[in-house]
Amino acid sequence: MSSTPIVAYRLTRLAFERDRTIGDSQVRATNAQLVAVELIDAKGNVGLGFAQSLFTPLPDAAEIDRIFAAEAWPGLEGRHPTALALAVNRVRGGNARRMGLPFEESLQHAIWDLFAKQSGLPLWRMLGAERSAVGVYASGLDYHLSDHDFTELFGNARERGFLGYKIKVGHPDLERDVHRLDLLRKAVGSDRPVMVDANEAWTAQETIQAVRRFERAGHSIYWLEDPIPRDDFDGLKMLRHLGISRINAGEYLDLTGKRKLVEARACDMLNVHGQVSDVMRAGWLANEANVEVTLGNTFLEVGVNMALALPGVRWLEYSFQNFDHLVEEPYAMADGLIHGREAPGHGLVLSADARARGGALPHATSAAA
Repeated sequence: MSSTPIVAYRLTRLAFERDRTIGDSQVRATNAQLVAVELIDAKGNVGLGFAQSLFTPLPDAAEIDRIFAAEAWPGLEGRHPTALALAVNRVRGGNARRMGLPFEESLQHAIWDLFAKQSGLPLWRMLGAERSAVGVYASGLDYHLSDHDFTELFGNARERGFLGYKIKVGHPDLERDVHRLDLLRKAVGSDRPVMVDANEAWTAQETIQAVRRFERAGHSIYWLEDPIPRDDFDGLKMLRHLGISRINAGEYLDLTGKRKLVEARACDMLNVHGQVSDVMRAGWLANEANVEVTLGNTFLEVGVNMALALPGVRWLEYSFQNFDHLVEEPYAMADGLIHGREAPGHGLVLSADARARGGALPHATSAAA
């Protein structure tokens, strides 16, 4: 299929209550505020992405459209998805800034979706993947859950066959973190890897003390995710050299920051997320340094496409967010593996019901305007 320019776009404001309070040692969220971004080419192919505002309510649909038309559309109209996906930009001065609304990642997904559709290939195959499935670990975003809800969530994860489990830690009372690890062991057993994510709650010394306390309680930690602030490369490097656990870092860093992290040899695992181009570039850098890559949360697990394509990726994060109703069919998971879709593109299509209802769930209070 030949390359065809982008000629139109469609935005759908989506807002609804989450099925639980998600969060970590630093933040919490109780509702979803989203924009489905669809880019349409001259032959009617549609590329889909989702913009997400985690902590700030989105404006009404008219204002969302105004911002998109002013800040995003001029760089998209008449352009070919191929050129946009492969472009290497040199942003300088006042142009080095975020958009008024967080469209950046959604545009990456929509552009690459269109690129793959125009190529007639599933995105993961177009990115060079030779395998069709990758391992998934269960992540609770569970810091604010009651003990009962925490246990129920991970018990369900055990029944579904996830290959590992990650919980949120970093509570001011370290014994609460130990208690949660105890609960996790009761819910899932001790035969699969356990990871912890402190979301930068600790200092390097606090991290050492925490891991020692976990070990005394009988808990082996497979990896420590973002234990200390993202720019404390010296602290991360020290923790890595101590070998107390694998150091998984980089979630909060842009591509430049990830490069510096890898160059500093300050992590055992590089955590990447949703921007297709940046993830593939970061993966190349990590591979050059023999650093393992892990795929963190990506919207509706679209990161499976990059996870399959990058060498040595063993883990993709799944966080039980109630987003599946937004698309006609989510990615299939079975026996601890998530599978790429065989349809051209990334395989996700906005559902007609979500478009009509603004994402609202039956029997749920909609926050949509």
